[in-house]
Amino acid sequence: MKRIRFFVLSISIVVGLTSHLRTAVMALPPPEDLPEEILRTQIIIEARSPIDGKPLTAAQYAQLQEQLQVSPPRKLDPKIREQIFLLRIRKALLQIFPFLGI
Repeated sequence: MKRIRFFVLSISIVVGLTSHLRTAVMALPPPEDLPEEILRTQIIIEARSPIDGKPLTAAQYAQLQEQLQVSPPRKLDPKIREQIFLLRIRKALLQIFPFLGI
């Protein structure tokens, strides 16, 4: 009985170990894939536009980033802005006091 258990246990260990050996080899990246450490040291000289994805030079990308940093002036009518403000206050009050019915 002990010999049968030992035999079954040894066979299952061998099968388990050999089945994991193939998956470790299959998990390797392809040889043409560059490691991340090498990619970090490379200087980026081209970029893509965040707006439409077109290729840009580094100077064009920097200029576009500056333009995106500057926010355009608000074009909303002051009356509409006041209405939005009042609606936000109403929403906050209704969350605190749901029984008001405003």
